[in-house]
Parts: sequence; structure tokens; C-alpha cells
Amino acid sequence: MTTLLALDTATEACSAALLHQGEVVYRSEVIPRQHAQRLLPMLEELLRECGITLAQVDALVFGRGPGAFTGLRIATGMVQGLAFASGKPVIGISNLAALAQRAWREHGSELVATAIDARMDEVYWGVFGLRDGVMQALSDERVCAPEQVELPADSNLAQYTGAGTGWQYAERLAVKPAVCWPHMLPDARDLLTLALPRWQAGDVLDAADAQPIYLRDKVATPQAQR
Repeated sequence: MTTLLALDTATEACSAALLHQGEVVYRSEVIPRQHAQRLLPMLEELLRECGITLAQVDALVFGRGPGAFTGLRIATGMVQGLAFASGKPVIGISNLAALAQRAWREHGSELVATAIDARMDEVYWGVFGLRDGVMQALSDERVCAPEQVELPADSNLAQYTGAGTGWQYAERLAVKPAVCWPHMLPDARDLLTLALPRWQAGDVLDAADAQPIYLRDKVATPQAQR
């Protein structure tokens, strides 16, 4: 059976999850600015709990963004280091897709508009729909002002729910679903769900090709100056 090890540090949450023999074990803590200290111990705890070593893992999975720049660098550096050391392939998963998958797992939402607070008066935005138990992107992910978000053409707003910290801007967001979860954060368990069909399809990366997706080209330039 497939064994996958997932990690995510793209937001305030630091999480890790291990799929082994059809079961998932995980760790998750909301620890801003402490991801670098906690991530490796979390991974080691999961491997010990399942009684396996990194050599027995089939592939490494990481949240590739969008999200906090420092957090994405931590996740990318960790997954590359582990992959180079073990010779294992890597699977990068969208953090917006992971949010949508969590909304399905916890609330049964099949159409999800995800928004992560991107700071600088912007949000990371993505729209997803469920297909065969896995969230699929319905439009390109983007970074934009809250007033500029939109659903795909011909969407029925009443069918959508919102997920992610970007929904703290709910009054300004151009899309207004009836239900949203503004405190929801990506979780490594949902990275596993999204990564499994990728692994089965052979859609993997070498360690050197594992790169974060920032969406924003400039890190510290206010919107008005871009």
C-alpha cells in the first residue's frame, strides 16, 4: 500500500500527516513563527508512531502555496532536503485546493471559493469543485484585491461556500456566499487526499524541481505602487 508523508507551513498552521497502510496519522499546531522549530520533530513523531523510516515512504508531499513567503520557503527547503537525502519523489499541492478539500471533509461542501489573506490589502483566490472525492480547480488561482475576486461564468452563488482567512474581508469581497469559514487553515491531511491520485498517475517531481508558488512577484511592494 502507498505510504505518503505530507507537510505544510504556508499559513499560521504547521501540520504534518502520514498515510501508511491505509490509515492517516497527523500533527497540527497553530504556531506563527515557530514552524522551523516544530516541523522536523512532527515528521519524526509520525514516522515513529507508524514504526517506519523515511526510506519506507513512497513520496513526499508539501503545500506549495500560495501563502506566507517565509512559511513556503520553510516547507520547500524541508521537502527538498528530505527528498535529496532519501531519493524520494515530491508532490506539490496547492494550499487553496487543500482548503477546499478540508471544507469538503469537514462540512461536505462540493463547491468552494477559497481565499487566503495575502497581506498588503490582497487575497489569494481560488475556486474549486468536487470530482470523484477530490477538489479540482475551476479557475486559475490569483492574487488580487478583495473587490476583484470572481466566480467562473455561469456559477450559481447559492451553491458555494467560502473557506480561508481571506474571508475576514467578507464585507469587501465581491463574492458573497451564504456560508463561509474565515478561520479555516490548510491541513496536511488534505494534502494527502489530493496527492494520492497524483502519485497513482505518476505525476511527481524530482527534489530539485520542487518549488513554491507565490502568485505574487514582489514580496514587499504595496499594491498602489505596482
